[in-house]
Amino acid sequence: MAIFPPGSIQLLVLLILGCIMFICIRTKKLTIPAALLAGLIGFIAILGTGWTGLLSLLLFFILGVWATSHRKDLKAKITSEGIHPESRKASQVFANGGVAGIVSFVAYLDPSHLALYELMVAASLASALADTLSSELGMVYGRNFYNIWSFKREAKGLDGVVSLEGTLIGTVGAALIALLYAGFDKMGIIVLLAGVLGNLLDSVLGATLERDKHIGNDAVNFLNTLFAAIFGGACFALVQH
Repeated sequence: MAIFPPGSIQLLVLLILGCIMFICIRTKKLTIPAALLAGLIGFIAILGTGWTGLLSLLLFFILGVWATSHRKDLKAKITSEGIHPESRKASQVFANGGVAGIVSFVAYLDPSHLALYELMVAASLASALADTLSSELGMVYGRNFYNIWSFKREAKGLDGVVSLEGTLIGTVGAALIALLYAGFDKMGIIVLLAGVLGNLLDSVLGATLERDKHIGNDAVNFLNTLFAAIFGGACFALVQH
């Protein structure tokens, strides 16, 4: 059966999620629909993958919110509108956490393969956090920026443009999720690798399909987390056999 915590722990989890949703709405970090969706994904995460899934989600959310708010004055100068939006919409929440929610729900239905699903959730969130930190903090601390597809120097803030500093910061983000999930175990290495590769795929999609207007940023984010989850799952299967 599923590993949802029993009794009073259930109420505590719901209370924590409710408080987080309320704070996010009051501080305008999330729109109301986005906060409700985030709470639902958190509930599904602990329903299917227990504390491992929920804590990974919380780590991604906390660091993601901080990175988005960090030096927003500098980031605002990069955009044509002169602002750096902090409030996230429901589509953005699903783009980053939807894969984790879907996999956690599958874990609830199929608890016999729980270890696989836990790794896939961690891998997807490692990619999401790596992408968020490399994008948000790379604009602040990056020095030289290159198009990941053409390797030509371009202005920071453009789709598919990366910096060494931003990429390293993103790798640290993926490592934090990996450490939370498995410590220094080999499964943690799989999560780290999945997060780094997912982040690189995000940049490639941004430099190609997103720039050509074939897909939007939400689709890019969803695809990079989906890739990381599948890659992590495939590596898990290989290691187990």
